[in-house]
Amino acid sequence: MKKAQNSLKKYIVAEKYADMTVEDYLKSVMKISSRTRQRLFRSKNVFLNGSPVHTKRKVKGNDLVAVKDFSDNSYGVIPQIGPVNVLYEDEAVVVLNKPANILVHPTGQTDRFTLANYLAGYFKDKGQLITIRPIHRLDRDTTGCVLFAKKAEYQTELEKQLKNGSIHRIYKALVMGVGIEGDFPDGCISKNIGRVPGKPNHRQAGDNGKPAVTHFSLLDVIGQNSLLELWLETGRTHQIRVHMQYVGYPVVGDKMYGTPSRLISRQALHASEIVFLHPITGEKIHVTAPLPADMQHCIDGINAKV
Repeated sequence: MKKAQNSLKKYIVAEKYADMTVEDYLKSVMKISSRTRQRLFRSKNVFLNGSPVHTKRKVKGNDLVAVKDFSDNSYGVIPQIGPVNVLYEDEAVVVLNKPANILVHPTGQTDRFTLANYLAGYFKDKGQLITIRPIHRLDRDTTGCVLFAKKAEYQTELEKQLKNGSIHRIYKALVMGVGIEGDFPDGCISKNIGRVPGKPNHRQAGDNGKPAVTHFSLLDVIGQNSLLELWLETGRTHQIRVHMQYVGYPVVGDKMYGTPSRLISRQALHASEIVFLHPITGEKIHVTAPLPADMQHCIDGINAKV
């Protein structure tokens, strides 16, 4: 097995690119993808004249811009042994069943103990050197299907599918209340989602922000709660949780957008299915993740009181 390396890609800035932001330079000149740029800046692996730099810093002629080389000679994250529940794997992709209380990949605050770290540990234990390439994310306390690509060209193809809507992500959520303004059992919520001033981690539905569309159908009525199946046309941060709060039916146990529950320690939201076209064969791949034990325990607890 090849030894992982921490090499840098280095560019000398031409005069014609002076006053361009570092992020725009990475995008337009170095041709680095959006997802990789995010990962580079989060991990502080973008350097200007030898010092870590933020996205909006402007470059000058003859500056030296360097970034960590995320080619397939490294995992891209620190390999760690941890929970890895493989739902599907072949030579191009792997789909994991993410547990609750874990991030999908490192952020600026941490570079360890994420699903990406544990997947790197899984590959390392098998003697495989594969850069970790998540195609999408789930919130820390949302469980279920997460898709990873094993090579850059497969990542590019799957990201195209994600952008054009041909990757279908299906969720199950237990929400408070029964019936949504006459639209139950099936409906659609179309409302922009944007940031909340002064609360960088919060989102809200309203006239501002970016378009967001959530479809839902009723699976079951459980006491004074509803078990929904939901699927997304868009992938905004906290989309399902924000939209359900907006229509007055917050997800059970959602501390940020609803109220805590004694029956479950997190929001009762699970990414139950993912459907995508295989990046090599074009075959439709359909992967499912069973309802997690804590959501089933919550449902059983409500039924016991009815």
